[in-house]
Amino acid sequence: MNALTAFSLWLQRNRWIWAAIGVLLLWLVLSIVTNRFSLSSLSGIILSASFLTIVGIGQMFVVTTGRGNIDLSVASVITLSAFVALLTIKGQDANLAIGVAAAILLGLAVGALNSLLVVGLGIPAIIATLAAGYVLATATLLSNRAISGFTVSPALKYLASGRISGVPIMAVIAILGVAATSLVLRYTVFGQLLSAVGQNRAAARLSGIRNGPVIASAFIISSVLASLNGLLLGAYIGGAFLEMGQPYLLQSIAAVVLGGTLIFGGSATAVGTLFASILLILIVTTMQIIGLPPGAQDIVQGIVVIFVLALAGRQAMTRRASAEPTGGDDGEAAVPAGDRQS
Repeated sequence: MNALTAFSLWLQRNRWIWAAIGVLLLWLVLSIVTNRFSLSSLSGIILSASFLTIVGIGQMFVVTTGRGNIDLSVASVITLSAFVALLTIKGQDANLAIGVAAAILLGLAVGALNSLLVVGLGIPAIIATLAAGYVLATATLLSNRAISGFTVSPALKYLASGRISGVPIMAVIAILGVAATSLVLRYTVFGQLLSAVGQNRAAARLSGIRNGPVIASAFIISSVLASLNGLLLGAYIGGAFLEMGQPYLLQSIAAVVLGGTLIFGGSATAVGTLFASILLILIVTTMQIIGLPPGAQDIVQGIVVIFVLALAGRQAMTRRASAEPTGGDDGEAAVPAGDRQS
């Protein structure tokens, strides 16, 4: 095997590198063109990307289960969780534990509902999670009527927007989450089961793997992380408003696929999700700098998602045809090529 072939295989196994390169190039371009960017502005971008990373990691688990599974309820979960946090915590640190518990319970309930619809009833994930999102939207409207004002717990506010030696606390939380996820994907039985189910459910079932619980756990993880993200996001912005989680729906899917997770499932990279989240925030920042209206920004983001999905689909088909291993060095989940879907 020559050096070029080895390098090509390394790129295939570490698809997160493209998102990292994109971050570097776009950052350099913005720094040169605007002459305004500095380490302080970069920390602000990373802070915003941290919220997206948390949601993206949950979305990544769902996508990894394969068959085009996507969690479309994350936006509604984020919004409702922010309202629930305001109602339960009431701006007092003494109620913080109750608020966190409520957010976790909300995530568990929505994840269980999605799992029941997808695994139990066999409804396609896109339809099931979209329907769940509509139900949550109604609950959000009721919560909005019950709130008389916005007060945020000081401790939660510090956690969401505070800094340690200039480093955002949320960035530290996101990085720790990425590291933990990478370890889970690469070194745990669950990570291998998740990849096996995503690559070929029939083969996984014949190997004795119970596909249902693995898929259900992915939806539960996604909902819990989205709910916790809503709790922190509400503290960061100082309140809650309807549709506050909507931007994270499109961006979480884009971050997962742009980061290198295969849209057809079976292979995931948490590090790539982190870099892709930063890249997407940089893209939004660029559009804001050049003065694009919000509608045009949504169009550009949609074009980016379509392009990435099309490219990812072609790469996945090529990889399956060549039956190359998909193991990676960054915590990427993989199983032998013989377990792939043909």
